[in-house]
Amino acid sequence: MDTSAIIPSSRPQRRPLFKRLALVSAVAASLGLSGCTTLGPDFSTEQTEASAQVSEAWLETNKQLRFDKTQAEQWWTAFNDPRLNRLIETGYHQNLTLQAAGLRILQARAALGIAVGAQFPQTQAAAGGVTRSWPSENINPTKNLPSALRNGDASNNYNAGFNASWEADFWGKFRRNIESSDASLMATVSSYDDVLVTLIGDIAATYVNIRTQQERLEVARDNIKAQRRSLHIANVRFENGATTELDVQQARALLYSTEASIPALENQIQQGKNALSVLLGMPPSKLETLVGVGKIPTAPASVAVGVPADLLRRRPDIRSAEQQAHAQSALIGVAEAELYPSFGLTGSLGATTAAFSRILEADSIAASAGFGFNWNILNYGRIKNNVRIQDALYQQALVNYRNTVLQAAQEVENGLVGYIKTGEQAKFLGKAVKASSRSVQLSLIQYRDGATDYQRVINSQQDLLQRQDQYVVARGNLIASLVDTYRALGGGWQIRDGQDVVPASTREQMGARTDWGTLLDPQSMDAEQRNKVAW
Repeated sequence: MDTSAIIPSSRPQRRPLFKRLALVSAVAASLGLSGCTTLGPDFSTEQTEASAQVSEAWLETNKQLRFDKTQAEQWWTAFNDPRLNRLIETGYHQNLTLQAAGLRILQARAALGIAVGAQFPQTQAAAGGVTRSWPSENINPTKNLPSALRNGDASNNYNAGFNASWEADFWGKFRRNIESSDASLMATVSSYDDVLVTLIGDIAATYVNIRTQQERLEVARDNIKAQRRSLHIANVRFENGATTELDVQQARALLYSTEASIPALENQIQQGKNALSVLLGMPPSKLETLVGVGKIPTAPASVAVGVPADLLRRRPDIRSAEQQAHAQSALIGVAEAELYPSFGLTGSLGATTAAFSRILEADSIAASAGFGFNWNILNYGRIKNNVRIQDALYQQALVNYRNTVLQAAQEVENGLVGYIKTGEQAKFLGKAVKASSRSVQLSLIQYRDGATDYQRVINSQQDLLQRQDQYVVARGNLIASLVDTYRALGGGWQIRDGQDVVPASTREQMGARTDWGTLLDPQSMDAEQRNKVAW
């Protein structure tokens, strides 16, 4: 057998390796410089803000409302209630829903890192191995090989190398994908802020409801004391023969009816505490000292509501809807890039030898480099329809943005009218309580003197209890409406400025389990991202 075909006696001259790599680098650089085209629409905030339908002023006007641009970033402090301040601070640090929203930010930051990495060589792999072969004597008898190649009945093959391929971002596909991922990250941060605004509002509203039920309970107990005194008077008059037993039984029926309201009010108070404990991320048993017993918070002298246009920048859900539209806009460019050919480079550098000791020798090294393109010319119908899908999704995002703005304005208008009208209602009910209280006093005096029957006492006491209860409920609704107004205005998320989005204990667990680099630190965001989210 002629072995000259297997082992050539001489090798052609090879171009030095560094020259071949220089040629590959030059081609890559030329492709990178030429990749300046970016397909798809360029998004701008003016596109969404111009389409948003906002009024120039709110429908409600009142001397308690200020229409300047002052933003109540920590609006709950205006109630001057230290317990409420402490509850909100606790909820901010312990609420589990908020912590989950913070973890979604870390997820989005990692996804952005993947998108950024896609613009670099997409395949970068080192490979190596050893193969031991036992040839068949009937197919390739080793006895016919030169002695230099014989290794008994077996032979070894050692190889090691590095492969890389790079698709140039000629049409901006990867840049658009980065843009989309960056906008998605910003939307995730805004969603975190929205969860925070909702959390603060829910804590304040639940706290106000608990205080309202506690005052209703206090009113019921005060009326029970008064009704017991009235029952005592009826008993005395009955025992003295001045009246019949009817007065006594009527007094007892009213007393028992009022006492029956106590368990229902206590049930509502406990349910409110249970709901508050979930918002604070703690068991109900640890909540009692934080809440205690107190009065309904009082409203501040004036409320800064700004103008409707302020909502576009202040409300996190509006910002999130805008950033979602931005993310979808960039995906149109990603889809359009598939209509055109992609250009790429491939290269490999490796060593192959039958003896491991010779693997680092120059003669064992082999390299290759190539340039090519790929064009899905027969899939245009499918690709074009995908572009249309992305465009339709973008238009949906714009419509969702406009709808979010309208809903935000509705929530503010509802909060304002509720605050103003409930305040007016509370004033009239306060006067009614005073009149009913005086009516009870007069009816008791007349009954004691025998000038009237006990039915008038019953009616006046029932009326007083009803008016007092309505007055407490109206005062609670007044503050609840103000809480709804503050929440609708979108303030409160600023308290996370400079803070971590996940607790320190969670960061330690995640850092011990996975290498997160600097992603667990909010300050590792670049300056542009921090400016976008006011971090």
